[in-house]
Amino acid sequence: MYVCLCKGITDNQIKDAVFGGASNLREVRKQLGVMSQCGKCGIMTKQIVEETLSDRSVEEQSNLFYAVS
Repeated sequence: MYVCLCKGITDNQIKDAVFGGASNLREVRKQLGVMSQCGKCGIMTKQIVEETLSDRSVEEQSNLFYAVS
């Protein structure tokens, strides 16, 4: 889904930026240019970044556990 119409940025691009190492909204903005024109995408972008950071955290934590045989 398009989140930023001014720059043509999708939710998947935002998620990819977070999984690629962006650790906050400022880094996503710097990397993609989202929220740099009209700003109407700010709330949705923030939600996506927060949710994706949470997902990334859960994924990283699950990698800490090993199967017991």
